[in-house]
Amino acid sequence: MRYVLVICLALLAAPGGTRAAELRAPFEAGASAVLVPAAAPVSAPASTSGSASQAPYTNEAETQTFVINADGSYTKTDTLTLRVNTEAGIARAGQYYVWFNREMAHVEILEAWTEDARGGRHDVRPDQIRDVQEVRSFDAPMFQDVQDKVIVFPAVEPGARVHLTWRKTQRVPLVPGWFSDFTPPDMAPTHHFRVIYDLPASVPLYADARGFTSIQPVTAHGRTRYEFRYDKSSFGRLEYGSVSYVSYGDRLMVSTFPDYAAFARVYREAAIDASARDPAVVQLAQTLTARDTTERAKAQTLYDWVRRNIRYVAMNIGRGEIVPHRVSEVLANRYGDCKDHVALYGALLDAVGVRNTPALLNSGTIYTLPAVPGFGVINHVITWLPDLQMFADSTASNVEFGYLPSTDMNRQTVLAGDGTLMSTPATAITQRDSDLDITVAPDGSARFVYRLQSEGWAAEQTRSVLRLQTPAQREESLQWELRNANLRGSATLASSPLDATGGPLVVTLTGTLDSFVDPQMTTPVPTLTSLVGGLDANLRYWLGETRRTQPFVCRNVEVTERARIALPASLRVLDVPSPQQAGNAFVDYRSQYRLDAQANVLRVTRTGRTHFASDVCSADDFTQMRPAFETMARDLRAQLIVKPASKPASIPGTMPDAPPDSISNPGAD
Repeated sequence: MRYVLVICLALLAAPGGTRAAELRAPFEAGASAVLVPAAAPVSAPASTSGSASQAPYTNEAETQTFVINADGSYTKTDTLTLRVNTEAGIARAGQYYVWFNREMAHVEILEAWTEDARGGRHDVRPDQIRDVQEVRSFDAPMFQDVQDKVIVFPAVEPGARVHLTWRKTQRVPLVPGWFSDFTPPDMAPTHHFRVIYDLPASVPLYADARGFTSIQPVTAHGRTRYEFRYDKSSFGRLEYGSVSYVSYGDRLMVSTFPDYAAFARVYREAAIDASARDPAVVQLAQTLTARDTTERAKAQTLYDWVRRNIRYVAMNIGRGEIVPHRVSEVLANRYGDCKDHVALYGALLDAVGVRNTPALLNSGTIYTLPAVPGFGVINHVITWLPDLQMFADSTASNVEFGYLPSTDMNRQTVLAGDGTLMSTPATAITQRDSDLDITVAPDGSARFVYRLQSEGWAAEQTRSVLRLQTPAQREESLQWELRNANLRGSATLASSPLDATGGPLVVTLTGTLDSFVDPQMTTPVPTLTSLVGGLDANLRYWLGETRRTQPFVCRNVEVTERARIALPASLRVLDVPSPQQAGNAFVDYRSQYRLDAQANVLRVTRTGRTHFASDVCSADDFTQMRPAFETMARDLRAQLIVKPASKPASIPGTMPDAPPDSISNPGAD
């Protein structure tokens, strides 16, 4: 099956079913992964008729055969035919990527040719097959043996077929004595798809085959042959914000690991490092925590030091994908991947007597682990602090101690100590309290002051962004925020100390707005209560789909927004929005509008709080949430209507202006 795995971590054995490049790079906080089907971007329309012609391409037939040795080495042969249905399919099927580690495996192209729409044959020339280094993704430097063999097919057009047979020989097993393979669906019409695993009869194969048909194993001549088949004509598009398809849909995970305890033991034994007790490591830990009197304080001090001083760099050399580097090297180099972070942080904690254990999980949008363990779904490692009953992810340089990045939340994790399955926290809330003061001048321009206090997991993330911004980047971001609110003007930013590593963040924006109101005519005035994020930003996400059929990510917020809009005497108010209230099991919302007609000042208050049980909500949950969200969205679009206070004499026969006491809702609560 064909997919692109965008990932920041080295903790990933190449899944045997991989047919596209795997890009490793930090995502958000440098500790996450996203599974993106190469055949179906999230904006792709759903196929309604099931016709293959509506998909960019069709996998007409494919057989993957693994011949696996007792030591975990193997040979894989893959024969496939892809039909290009549309112009978009040319980009998808016109070039093919085979992932391999050049120090541990090699790949041979046995047959590659294009059958054009008229039945003509066009063979792939040797110069159209190249080995290339995996691209550097995001901002993570990479030193690795991983390469892609790229096959570029000629004469590809709608109606053409590409035919390919390749063989990969994994000479050196990534995990000696063990084998695992993960196959997610292609998210394109797939027919006659077979995966065959041929193993020594003494080596059992365990499988979690959801949506795949399992054929009865056959044993002969000292070997057992396992076969799985898959056929699916169409897939719905991936909805905005939905979790990875393999969290709830079809997937195939096979492994020779009998259970998670065996899987955890392999990682634990590979991570043994005598340099963890290096005197330099011990001295650093004791020096940093000299003034700390509790285990939590020590753990926090060391966490902050590691996340701020050890940058993320992938080092995938040989078995470096699953084996941490020596702690002494990581400390000296001041960089490493997730395994290296956990190893160094763990060594520092050990030096001051704080118990800790590596915890293996999927960092991304795969929220459920398969019934059988293996690399490919498990791709990340963080730290479990048993005495504090909390997790820590020091690769998340912008996450405060006590919180996890969203890509680590609400998922199963495997403790490397004994294979115990645990769960990371199901949800965490962020609080926002803001005040916006807008003073409108007679010419329609305005001055504003906006103060935001953020607490919870989002506070340190914003503080980290501000720490790293250049003056030019900060100016650009301020302009973006104004444009996002449909405003033009300028602003300057001040904040509470940015060298803090936790606690609330206070940000103040001060600036001017151009043409906020038209002073010459009756005009609507937006009842803004936020300039940065807030309820409006959350609603744009929550209502990103009119209906949902898939589980989606939902994070809890508690928001209070207040605004004061002072108008000049030259404008008078014709209409004030009505207060709104909405609530259900998932959200509470209330708005208030109060007009001081004498001072010509409108005060707006909006409060909202969500009550999601976890960071993943279901399609049924969304059905219940949606009415409240739509009420909130309408209220946030509400406008104050004003007009010039004085007008020329009315033309005979027309209605006079309404008297001031006819204002709608002048004091609505």
